[in-house]
Amino acid sequence: MAAPDVFSPYRLGPVRLRNRTVKAATFEGRTPHGQVTDELIDYHLAPARGGIGLTTVAYLAVAPEGRTHAEQIVVGPASAAGLARLADAVHATGARIAGQVGHAGPVANGRSNGVPAVAASAMPSPMSMQMIRTASERDLTRITRAYVTTARTLVGAGFDVLELHMAHSYLISSFLAPGLNRRRDRWGGGFAARAKLARQVARAVREEVGDEVAVTAKVSCGDGFPGGVTTDEGIGLARMLEADGTVDALQLSGGSSLMNPMYLFRGDAPRREFAEAMPTIVKWAMRSPLGSTFLKSYPFQEAYFRERALRFRDAVDLPLMFLGGVNDVATMRQAMADGFEMVAMGRAVLREPDLVARLASGRARRGICIHCNRCMPTIYSGTRCTEWAPEEVIAVPAPG
Repeated sequence: MAAPDVFSPYRLGPVRLRNRTVKAATFEGRTPHGQVTDELIDYHLAPARGGIGLTTVAYLAVAPEGRTHAEQIVVGPASAAGLARLADAVHATGARIAGQVGHAGPVANGRSNGVPAVAASAMPSPMSMQMIRTASERDLTRITRAYVTTARTLVGAGFDVLELHMAHSYLISSFLAPGLNRRRDRWGGGFAARAKLARQVARAVREEVGDEVAVTAKVSCGDGFPGGVTTDEGIGLARMLEADGTVDALQLSGGSSLMNPMYLFRGDAPRREFAEAMPTIVKWAMRSPLGSTFLKSYPFQEAYFRERALRFRDAVDLPLMFLGGVNDVATMRQAMADGFEMVAMGRAVLREPDLVARLASGRARRGICIHCNRCMPTIYSGTRCTEWAPEEVIAVPAPG
């Protein structure tokens, strides 16, 4: 059987997408008061008008202590109207919109948020220089309910897809990782116990929304640090979610925002630029030898998670989104031939918002992103490509 065309329509659960391309969640840095802004809408309109099938709004927190920092959106009555305005704007282009639903756990900056961060187990926070406390039973019940109310709010706002964040050492991921979860209660120990929170949240959200929207999960195909989620454990989680029937697809990611962020991004490590964007004490640490320990260098190569992702493809029948170094139309077509249903792109469409339309029309064969990763430190001032020049991108009408 011939592989499907990556630019052909696709049905993700109950949602029809105009093609199989996804704008991956990349923190936008455009919500200074925790509210949707015109700048945030414009950020998502650019790839939507540029042909992407599904654009993903990053890091929509389910609770105040679940933000990475105070400028992040907490989904609730105060943010619902703005989120609806954002969804309406994206829909007008013919694209669909996903909300990345999550709780930052140990990645949260408790000092910025004004609320102590929580995680599977207590640990020091490199961001706030505070202690992160162990999540209690009461916390986990409250947070699970918060996922449910967040899901309902996003459905009411017109979102088409809910992406449950289960990777990058966020709260759910901190439970999955044996190096971060040292609990001796029912939430710790073997992998089945460490996966309980992930399954509980997915089940609660699915029971709330039914088939009104698609539900997906971002899972790790390898965290890249000792004690992180391994490929085998990621596959184990994928099998559990498939058996539970709670998600419509998985997005395969990797790395840890807390322990090894460059494992996800690959390419140049922008240590100097990150140091300039950080508070003084963190700036000092970034300029010391610790900086190279945190921001390690991994050579960029196209489709760098392919080998690990193929193991997931062999293990589960769930639809899978291929992510990691997708810049070339040949890579996208190879992903289809490998049996993946969708491809997710981040930096490539940040550099060229209309890349998908130009690839689909044959006017381009690959993106021009150089993977310098200097976009990463701009998350604190409005995520953008620092190499981008307006003359490089020609706006085109988005396909219907």
